[in-house]
Amino acid sequence: MTDERLAIIVLAAGQGTRMKSATPKLLHEIAGVPLIGHVLATAGQLDAAYTITVVRHERDRVQEVVHDHFPSSVIVDQDDIPGTGRAVEQAVAALPEGFDGDVLVVSGDVPLLDAATLTELIAAHRASRASATLLSAVLDDPAGYGRIVRTDDGMLDRIVEHKDATDSERALREINAGVYVFGLAQLRDQLAQVTTANAQGEKYLTDVIGLLRRAGSDVAAVPVSEPWLVAGINDRAQLSEAAAKLNALIVRGWQLNGVTVVDPATTWIDLKASLAEDVTVLPGTQIKGATSIARGAVVGPDTTLVDCEIGENAEVKRTDATLSVVGAGASVGPFAYLRPNTVLDADGKIGTFVETKNSHIGAGSKVPHLSYIGDTEVGVGSNVGAGTITANYDGVNKHRTQVGSHVRTGSHNVFVAPVRIGDGAYTGAGTVVRKDVPSGALAITVTPQRNMAGWVEENRPGTDAATAAAAANKSGE
Repeated sequence: MTDERLAIIVLAAGQGTRMKSATPKLLHEIAGVPLIGHVLATAGQLDAAYTITVVRHERDRVQEVVHDHFPSSVIVDQDDIPGTGRAVEQAVAALPEGFDGDVLVVSGDVPLLDAATLTELIAAHRASRASATLLSAVLDDPAGYGRIVRTDDGMLDRIVEHKDATDSERALREINAGVYVFGLAQLRDQLAQVTTANAQGEKYLTDVIGLLRRAGSDVAAVPVSEPWLVAGINDRAQLSEAAAKLNALIVRGWQLNGVTVVDPATTWIDLKASLAEDVTVLPGTQIKGATSIARGAVVGPDTTLVDCEIGENAEVKRTDATLSVVGAGASVGPFAYLRPNTVLDADGKIGTFVETKNSHIGAGSKVPHLSYIGDTEVGVGSNVGAGTITANYDGVNKHRTQVGSHVRTGSHNVFVAPVRIGDGAYTGAGTVVRKDVPSGALAITVTPQRNMAGWVEENRPGTDAATAAAAANKSGE
């Protein structure tokens, strides 16, 4: 049910210069989802009456992602006045006049914070009737974070930003996690008093805490049980640390749901992927995007699947595949490359050093090794010989090759598309197929072999080959 007394503000206006990237910080991904996407997904679980996202840097790109992940979120543009305090001030101004509930403020770069932790924070805030309640964490290395300063009796006194802190304050290990719940009336009143008189020249949201304390209001800081829950992302090192933590949680979740993951340390699974019971994932495997893997399938080692569908009891070994379908009982790899729109039906095979693209290989058909199959239809029960190439591009347009059912093609064939090989047809080794092959026919390229006697001795005199040939000819071989 919608919490009519809750509004959420997502801070997504920062530039994130420490990422040193052309991509906005909040659009960097972990587990296949942008950082801001994780935060919005968590916000969505809280069923707030209103959700507002504040944007500025690369606002169009960020807004597009926000709408993809949370279409109902209201977008507010931060003006030229910098700081989180100003961002919240403008978001508060966008709330409907009749709203008088609580305001939850979260940062768009804290992707691991979950809805359960936020629900507990909101409940603690409402139970205590405090003017503000925030999350804190105790870190071994708090550098860069705002510090929680408490009174002698342990109550929250104020928050001081790292750049404004004294040496003694920087020695404190309890940090502000940047997650707050405010009563709207108190928040609005104190935001109007926040100035830019600090080292950064910004309106700090943290100053509201000090103002509330000086006004005699109760403010609480609730430490999280695990500091990684509130880990912010400021650079690529922190990005990789968050990605590793989230991946460990994802992998463990699948293990507890009946998936065998042989080596969790080298296995990466995106959030949108789905794995059935009794799937086995071997070391060095990445399961990305919306990949789904059915019961009994074995994937890996050293395999990357992006938005693929793997059928029951299929085996995919040392393979790179994107937007492809592998049917039940089928076999792929090792060292196969499945490009988009590859479909391998049940019990089929795409073997060693085979590349496929925009092709449908029918049930029980096999492309065992060393082949390129592009823009091709293969029927059922056919075998495509080693080293086969579909020449599908004429320099201007792509053309399709059709291989019927129960076809047997020889090694080192070239199918010059557009061409059709009928059901039950055979082709000889080394054949270049330029014309349609009727069903049941044998196609061969007729080029008589010519042996030029004595050529080596005449043209390569003095070589080991010439000496060996002379000796063999002398002995009558």
